[in-house]
Order: sequence, then C-alpha cells, then structure tokens
Amino acid sequence: MAPEPTSRTRSLDVTAIRQDFPILRSHVHGRPLVYLDNASTTQKPRAVIDRLVRFYSEENANVHRGLHYLSERATDAYEGARETVRRFINAGDAREVVFTRGTTESINLVAQSYGGSHVGADDEVVISTMEHHSNIVPWQILCEQRGARLRVIPMSDAGELDLGSYERLLTGRTRIVAVGHVSNAVGTIHEIQRIVDLAHARGIPVLVDGAQAAAHMPVDVRALGADFYVFSGHKVFGPTGIGVLYGRSSLLDAMPPYQGGGEMIASVTFEKTTYQSPPHRFEAGTPAIAEAVGLAAAIDYLNGFGFDAIAKAEHDRLVQATALLSSVPGLRVVGSAPRKAGILSFVLEGVHPHDVASILDREGVAVRAGHHCCQPLMDRLGLPATVRASLALYTTAEEIDALADAVRRVRGVFG
Repeated sequence: MAPEPTSRTRSLDVTAIRQDFPILRSHVHGRPLVYLDNASTTQKPRAVIDRLVRFYSEENANVHRGLHYLSERATDAYEGARETVRRFINAGDAREVVFTRGTTESINLVAQSYGGSHVGADDEVVISTMEHHSNIVPWQILCEQRGARLRVIPMSDAGELDLGSYERLLTGRTRIVAVGHVSNAVGTIHEIQRIVDLAHARGIPVLVDGAQAAAHMPVDVRALGADFYVFSGHKVFGPTGIGVLYGRSSLLDAMPPYQGGGEMIASVTFEKTTYQSPPHRFEAGTPAIAEAVGLAAAIDYLNGFGFDAIAKAEHDRLVQATALLSSVPGLRVVGSAPRKAGILSFVLEGVHPHDVASILDREGVAVRAGHHCCQPLMDRLGLPATVRASLALYTTAEEIDALADAVRRVRGVFG
C-alpha cells in the first residue's frame, strides 16, 4: 500500500461529493451503480458539465485569429485553461503546456518530434515492462523507423521495477527514457524521482506518463525534474478528447512540428513555411476548445479538496478492498508493491476475469477485465487477464462492501 496519510489529514465528505456527480445516482440492471472503473475514465462533476454547457451557450467561437467579441472570450477561456494546467503541475511557463487529444497523442508527439530528431540507428529507447501500450507502441514505431533498439526495464513478481537493472540499461546510446508514474494494471507508484535522477546523471531526458497519477497525487514537474509529463483530461474528471503534454521549454523550442495546418504557422508561401513558437507550433488546426475549458473546471474542482485528503480517502478504500477481497477463497490480488495507488487487480481461481466482470455488472458493479492495454506485463505475470477495480475520491466504503459481496457470489456460483 501507499504510506498511510497522517491522522491530521482532513477527511473528505464523500457523501456530499457524490451529489456533485449526476451519473452516480444511476441504476444498472435495477441496482444502484457502483462505479469502480476510474482508471479507465472518471465520471464528471456538475461543475464540469455546467462549464461545457456555458461555453457552448455563451462563448462558442474559434480562438486566436478572430477579432470579434466571442472569439476574444473563447481565446481568453482557452488560454486561461492553459494557465490553470500550468499551475496544476507547477510548470515554469504556460508556453510549456501543449494541449493534445490525450496521453496517447502526447506520447506520439514526443516520439515523432523529439525522438525523430534525436534517435538514430543503433540508438536506444528505454521503457519498462509495466507500460501501457500507449507508452510502448509509439516507441516501437520510432525504433523501426530509425533503426534503433527498445530496451525494457524488468519488474518483480510484486509489481516493482528493478532499478538496479534500469541503471545498467542506461548507456551512451540511450536517447530517452519513457516510464509511467503509476501502473494502470496493478497500481504501483514508481520511484519516478530516482528514475529521473539516474537518467539525468547521464544527460538522458525522461518522459513520464502521468495518466494514472494526475487525479490522485500532486504533480510537480519541476520538483520531479521531468523533461516531459503527459496526462489525459478524462482521467482527472474532465472531458474526453483533451490531454496535456508538458515539455521543458528548451526541448520544445528545438522540436519540429508534429502536424501541419492552421494556427501552428507564422507564415506560409509555396516556397517556405515558418512555424509558431511552442505551444502553438504543436496545436495544428482548431483545438478542442470546450474540452480545454472543461479540463480547467475539473482541475479547479479537484483543487478544492487538496490531494492529502484525496489520498487518505483512496488509501482507506484500497486497504478495505484488499482485506475484503483477499479473504475470498481462491482469489489472488495481483500486485503487492508497498506503494500503490487506488487500483486493485485480482484473479479468481477457476473463473475467467471476463466472466467475473460480466456477473459483477449484473450486480450493478462496474469493473474492468482484460489485459488493460498491458499485454507485456500480463505475459510477465503469466496471466491472460485480470479483474481491475479502480477507485476515485467518490468511492465509498459501502461500494467496496458491495464489490466484495458480489465477488463472493461469483465464487459461490462457480464453486
């Protein structure tokens, strides 16, 4: 588990928080919804929903180029969202915040733009066994294009990265390291600071995939020393279709465009095109304006609670879930690292994870089953799939009880 928060940490009023999320009052198959698929996507508070409606009702226009009133309002809202993100991750300058469609696009942008400029034949890119496919495939594509090699940090049976092996993987041919902050499959919180420090000691930049971290813990990109940090809006209670790429300004300034089109240009002739400075160089075409504004509303909502309180609530529920599920005969929790976020994966002897998830759904309990876009990790563990319950600030003790009761009924059905 993650280290237990101190007793002085204030508690969240989870009952009151749940009133902010209209969908949590839903019923599924005649039963109250128990939503435990937050690692896949989080639900949206009324503050985000209302902000999207207000944008489309009162501010909708294209940004940056328009000289009329609505365009100015839309531009102010969009660029204000960039500043909100900057403060959220403690970037040094709003120009270091690039809006993308999500974590996946952010990683692809870095792989193709930075990687395409810095990775050559016989060079190496270091990732880990525990990465989401979105932090594997873009680097595979780059390595295939450039004649480079992908090197992989091994992991333990408990779900921890082998940092001794990692240090030995770093060589004079390593051009970038790309690792997740938190494992989406087993919940491990990686030692990002040490990973960054070891790479920086050799002059190697690091991209951190923060998709599973940003909603659950404070992110300070300057304190971490991350060269690139990426996350998605829909996993931090914001809209889908919006993501963030933080990049150190010295790196972004030297990177070529990822896509071409309007807005990312300074001037165009048939003979030559010159490009805008970051972040606009990497935001070709009409951006996801409403989604960026909605993301800012989600961040404001999160900031109203404080991450100490969020971490305490999620830690308590994770401890409860781990204890209850571990007592079910034939159930094995997958991933026993001492530092974990609110993700609990398990397998039930004699029952396929898809069958478990399907039966839980009939009980109103929404979980995820499969390889969680982490096939190499599952191969390492010798598993085709797991059931994954993932928590959020609105998860209640009663919902964890409902999960455990439903799993016991599954056990009873299959004997």
